[in-house]
Amino acid sequence: MLKLGCMEKSPIIEVAKKVCPAVITIVISRDLPKVGGFYFFPFGGQEFFIPKIKKGKEKTKIGGGSGFVIAPDGYIITSSHVVADPEANYTVILEPTKKYPTKVISRDPISDIAILKINAKDLPYLELGNSDKIELGEEVVAVGNALGEFHDTVSSGIISGMSRAIAAFSGLADRVAQLRGLIQTDAAINPGNSGGPLVNMEGKVIGINTAMVMGAQNIGFAIPINYAKKDLEEVKKYGKIRRPFLGVRYVLLNKMIAEKNKLPVDCGALIVRETLGESAVIKGSTADKAGLKEYDIILECNSEKITVKDPLDNILQKLKIGEEIKLKVLREGKKIILKAKLEEKK
Repeated sequence: MLKLGCMEKSPIIEVAKKVCPAVITIVISRDLPKVGGFYFFPFGGQEFFIPKIKKGKEKTKIGGGSGFVIAPDGYIITSSHVVADPEANYTVILEPTKKYPTKVISRDPISDIAILKINAKDLPYLELGNSDKIELGEEVVAVGNALGEFHDTVSSGIISGMSRAIAAFSGLADRVAQLRGLIQTDAAINPGNSGGPLVNMEGKVIGINTAMVMGAQNIGFAIPINYAKKDLEEVKKYGKIRRPFLGVRYVLLNKMIAEKNKLPVDCGALIVRETLGESAVIKGSTADKAGLKEYDIILECNSEKITVKDPLDNILQKLKIGEEIKLKVLREGKKIILKAKLEEKK
């Protein structure tokens, strides 16, 4: 007769015990006009409710997200789109009884990474892994506060893909971000999980949960943690993220845009203003000093071709402040070379 032994516990249990204490909730609030009920207004066969606005303002919760502590003295990593509103107030909840006002030290919208700081000591924190060493099929665990309410929500899965590129929409930031180099996972990532950690089976952070595909199951994305390491080094050294800044507004060209506008090329960055009243080339910027003009098309930066898959912003992030760059530009049908010295984004 076979003697059945005790079933082994899943290793995910130990990972969760290690990770969950360092995962935090970020509450987003704003000072909004007080609402004293609603007016009922039937019109055209439909019912409309119009708020009764009272005098004064009150702090109102408008959203939430996740993050994780990375140092015992209160440094926190989250997604940039979670803390994108400069007018909002952010509160970090470590435990139901431990709430801290937080300062947003830096936002990096290109990589969708933000670094926060709370005034606390001896906090539980997570060790950062190496996202360059991850492998397809590797087991991972995603932790966050699903829907902004269900704390310490743990889901498991595998790395389904690497170096993915997506256009991600943030309702809180009300913007679309082009994110590249992402980790794809089938571990469940839900609204509110954004900014939480994606960890390996050692409990080390390899990614920052950032997006999911609406209407699809088991397709989530995380920003490789190595992207955040550079930001963290700069914050600790300079107190902010320092980025080289060219100073142009542009549209990335593709075949459809080129054909519709009868342009001579179907790749590159067309310098053009987005709205009336703004400048396509920012006055006093590196681009202005280099002689770039509206309707120039930047074809190459340091001999690297500018495409939809490799946009100008991505190329610039690999370069250093103070570095001289060479731009191949198409202007009125002629190719010219301009040189520019990159300055820090103010």
